[in-house]
Amino acid sequence: MNPLATAHRQEKPPSLSLFAREALLFGFTRTRASFAPAISLGVDGRGHNVMVIPGFLASDRTTSRLRRSLVKAGFACAGWGLGRNLGIGADIFIKLDEQLSSLPSNRPLTLIGWSVGGLIAREYAKYAPDRVAKVITLGSPFSGNPRANNGWRMYELIAGHKVDAPPVSVTLSVKPPMPTFAIWSPRDGMVAARAACGLADEADVQIQRNSTHMGLIADPDIIRQVAEIIVA
Repeated sequence: MNPLATAHRQEKPPSLSLFAREALLFGFTRTRASFAPAISLGVDGRGHNVMVIPGFLASDRTTSRLRRSLVKAGFACAGWGLGRNLGIGADIFIKLDEQLSSLPSNRPLTLIGWSVGGLIAREYAKYAPDRVAKVITLGSPFSGNPRANNGWRMYELIAGHKVDAPPVSVTLSVKPPMPTFAIWSPRDGMVAARAACGLADEADVQIQRNSTHMGLIADPDIIRQVAEIIVA
């Protein structure tokens, strides 16, 4: 195996100091993600269809600032509508398919997934490629060691399955067949940077930002970046 790939597979979770910083800032960043005002994006959404999938244990409330900002700019943006994200269930793609069918337009859409939500977005895009135009992941651990994060123990406890043995057939590192963008941060205290960035063949575009894990869903500059990706 390629030495770079081997090292990547052995990636460890972010350091204790990064994780502690994430925990200290959690209340502030969670509040900002949920309740901070929509921002001006400087692009015309032109009705582009978008769905945002929240991270593990989060709901559509946590992606509220991102979605409201996109709507303000003219995007047709929806939450996933499935309540709190409790992990990858056996029927997750069927449920997501039903949610997409309920949207006003059946045009292919951009799926944005934060953290575990990005794993669901990538895998759904393989499940129903005709329904997805682009995939954007925000700090999602799709590559390498599935335990290269500081949340896998809690995930296994709540989701009821091992992180490397979900109840559906997935190969997380395999890129979906449409343009795929991985936004990641070396300051992420939850997910190892290399796991969220991926190797060259695992995402079409890898974009480094300077953000905490929670900040990836709420930071104005990142929200603007996401909008630019959608309309490009």
